[in-house]
Amino acid sequence: MAPMYHDSHRLDAVAGESVFDYADTLKVRVPTSCGRTGQCHECIVEIKRGMPALTPPTQAESFLRQPYRLACQASIAEPGADIEFAVLRRQPKILTHGIRRLVPLAPLSIRRDDGVYFGDERLDDYRGQICGLAVDLGTTTVALNLVDLERGDILYTGSFENPQRFGGSDIMHRISYDGGPFRGELQQAILSGINFEIKDMCRRLKVRARRIYEMVIVGNATMRDLCFGFDVQPIGEKPYKSVTELEMLAGQRATTALNVKAKDLGLRIFPRANVYGGPLISSHVGADVAADLLAVGLDQEDDVVLLVDVGTNTEVVVGNRHRMIAASCPAGPAFEGGEVTYGMPGYDGAVESVAIGADGVTCKTIGGAPAQGICGSGLVDLLAELRRCGKMNELGAYENGDDAFVFAPESGMSLSRADISALAQAKSANFSGQYIALRRYGVPLGDIRKLYLAGGFANYVNVENAIDIGFIANMPTERIAKVGNASLEGATLMLINSDLRQRMQALAPRIEHIELETTPDFFDIFVEGCMFNPMQREFS
Repeated sequence: MAPMYHDSHRLDAVAGESVFDYADTLKVRVPTSCGRTGQCHECIVEIKRGMPALTPPTQAESFLRQPYRLACQASIAEPGADIEFAVLRRQPKILTHGIRRLVPLAPLSIRRDDGVYFGDERLDDYRGQICGLAVDLGTTTVALNLVDLERGDILYTGSFENPQRFGGSDIMHRISYDGGPFRGELQQAILSGINFEIKDMCRRLKVRARRIYEMVIVGNATMRDLCFGFDVQPIGEKPYKSVTELEMLAGQRATTALNVKAKDLGLRIFPRANVYGGPLISSHVGADVAADLLAVGLDQEDDVVLLVDVGTNTEVVVGNRHRMIAASCPAGPAFEGGEVTYGMPGYDGAVESVAIGADGVTCKTIGGAPAQGICGSGLVDLLAELRRCGKMNELGAYENGDDAFVFAPESGMSLSRADISALAQAKSANFSGQYIALRRYGVPLGDIRKLYLAGGFANYVNVENAIDIGFIANMPTERIAKVGNASLEGATLMLINSDLRQRMQALAPRIEHIELETTPDFFDIFVEGCMFNPMQREFS
């Protein structure tokens, strides 16, 4: 009898049993709300090997492409084959620290006498607690804070893998998917994922979900609009703008920010809770960047600073409270687990740091677990070490002519030339965004007071190595500050202080946005960015 695998767990494959049955045996929680009939489309799993050994996809699975199936519909047809599956709810390494901006507590959801009010609207009788939820919808990872709105305390921080991955690893693929015959599936997936996390969080804390009276959601334009059910096709074609931005420019709305009732989205908190979608800046630069700016206090900054929020879609902002320039860099998923043979997100078992010495390669993994792959911070280290040791030239070619370098011999994992090419292009997107924004602003690197590095991946990256390969601007390390998940912090600030919410709504439309591809010498800059060298300090 052949095995069924999940992570490092092995079970015997039995004909007729579903993938969900195996998840139950392993006590792996898989979302579902339909009693396993295939109707809710929540129990999506990735079949990593052995797809032909499963029963054919059913009509309920028609919205999925390989290698994804519904756990309740996929059953063992050939028990003699090796089958491996993974759920789309893996737990990333959570940032437990980051920037904290102290602001007065002034939420919209408050206690007044014996009632809970949102502004002047009475929502409920006061039942001992008023909570709010701040959510950062990343393309790869979703993070959230549960906040006590009476005290401003963060009661819980959680994160989970974005379950929309079946629609593509980047926003352009998800826009394309949502424009096809299965529009709405991505919205259902993210709302189900948030609901699943709310239920799990409330179970852990013994808090009732109906005590959550308000929610703030931020994300790039595509992620935010998918969640709220807007048509995202305009974001994928010129002029690359959200429906809400187009309506604001046409004078049909005052702001791109959104206010919707929880019951209208199907979010399982207090039904009349207000769900606020943060304001977009322009095009792909979305509400997550608006939240970043609040978190680092750029709305009050007089000195010129640089903010880089690293992710599948990296965003760059340079400026101060008087003038800001923003750009979006479609870096893709190479540094977040995609397009690299042994790449993976920052989960247990991911190689997170690499050093090459006389005795060979030394790798450190998240959680100290056996190496299962390599995440973004490990890839930055590996590239920098290969350059430092002279094993790889500035073009990303191995000096000895090899096609790959083995960095984890015990696991047989290597970095191929094709992997390096994918990483070079992803790195160059980050490089180009920073270079062009800085040049347009007209300030040399020496005059930039601070570089804020935001995002989960950026928090763990070795700054010196990132500078050496041109991943971030070539600045003195003492001027570089890692600020963690600044988007989540900014969303939390919008939740606890309504004045900041209004301030960002007013500031967002005034930020100058650059379309990188329209820069006349963009191709030359991109080619330079593909080389593994530090960024020059002056801009011509």
